[in-house]
Amino acid sequence: MPDSQNSRVAVYLDFDNIVISWYDRVHGRNSYGRDRQRIIETPEDPEIAERLAAATIDVGAIIDYAASLGTLVLTRAYADWSSPVNAVYRSQLVARAVDLVQLFPAAAYAKNGADIRLAVDAVEDMFRLPDLTHVVIVAGDSDYVPLAQRCRRLGRYVVGVGVAGSTAKSLAAACDEFEAYDSLPGVPRPARTAPAGKDAGGRATGRGSGSRGKSSTPAADEAAEAESAAPVAAETPAETPARTRGGRGSKKQPAKETPAADEPASPEKASAQATADDVAPLFQAPEPLAPARRTNRRATSSSVAAAAAEETASEESAEDPQDVATRLLERALRLGRDKDDDAEWLHSSAVKTHMRRMDPSFSEKALGYRSFSDFLKARESIAELEETGHERLVRLRE
Repeated sequence: MPDSQNSRVAVYLDFDNIVISWYDRVHGRNSYGRDRQRIIETPEDPEIAERLAAATIDVGAIIDYAASLGTLVLTRAYADWSSPVNAVYRSQLVARAVDLVQLFPAAAYAKNGADIRLAVDAVEDMFRLPDLTHVVIVAGDSDYVPLAQRCRRLGRYVVGVGVAGSTAKSLAAACDEFEAYDSLPGVPRPARTAPAGKDAGGRATGRGSGSRGKSSTPAADEAAEAESAAPVAAETPAETPARTRGGRGSKKQPAKETPAADEPASPEKASAQATADDVAPLFQAPEPLAPARRTNRRATSSSVAAAAAEETASEESAEDPQDVATRLLERALRLGRDKDDDAEWLHSSAVKTHMRRMDPSFSEKALGYRSFSDFLKARESIAELEETGHERLVRLRE
């Protein structure tokens, strides 16, 4: 692999691919395909919002890994950024100086053509930037195999990043190096959630269907029967006049006798009473209608995405700079250790350079430290510093 000190890296993210693959990794195979319609139409639904939050992509982990290979020359992400699923990431990507390439699908369920656009841009960049040494392809489709092969023939070091279980083996074989997104520092292991109507073991629970599952208990059955019978028992003849009277054209029921009257009512009185019963419901005040959940689907989706972006931006702005620097140091140490298993100790200058690549705004002096060594000493819980003469070595404390 070329020397990382002089390496120049280009990163290309098929963002739709990585989002869908990670969603399936967290919630099970083909989960995104089953939830696609609900994600497009009602992204604010509590169940869908919870599933999307559980499958959130850590964009910083991908970019930080690419920065460990060398200097980032360009970073591009390809997706339909008008979609609420992708829109929530815009603030994070813009904060990391990622170019957002807008792609519109040809149809409701068609691919957005990211593979073709990404391949064309990558080949053009290799001829336009002859000093480019590394190409990082964040995707999992086998459609990128020709691109990886062409980049290698042109003398570039190709690194692939994809979700384990959703990446084609041919793409991993076409790269010089392949890294699973699951194994990147800072990416949590997915805790797969059970689909609706099933428990954690995949067994049917009977929820969401008309019949109860075999695993339901007698007490649960009785409760379900009582719950289903409650609305029927609550109805009264006064609330359902149509059930106690005949319909139009049917024989009307005679008026009831009152306890004070010993004689039967006359035909004229009975007819008048029946007519009053028929006309009374027409003058009753109608029940208020339930408010509509959505009046403008597109406006609601956009507002949800904008609100999520503002919330993310506010959280980032309110974050403690000391905590941000601590996480940056920990990630840099993990990446440095993973790159070379034999080198347990790293030079502090190399660690600082790596941190500046991941976050150019990092400065130990701006955080109140006189030197980088003082910054490391203040974080003894995660970094172990060893000073021998003019050499300062640091390693991750487990």
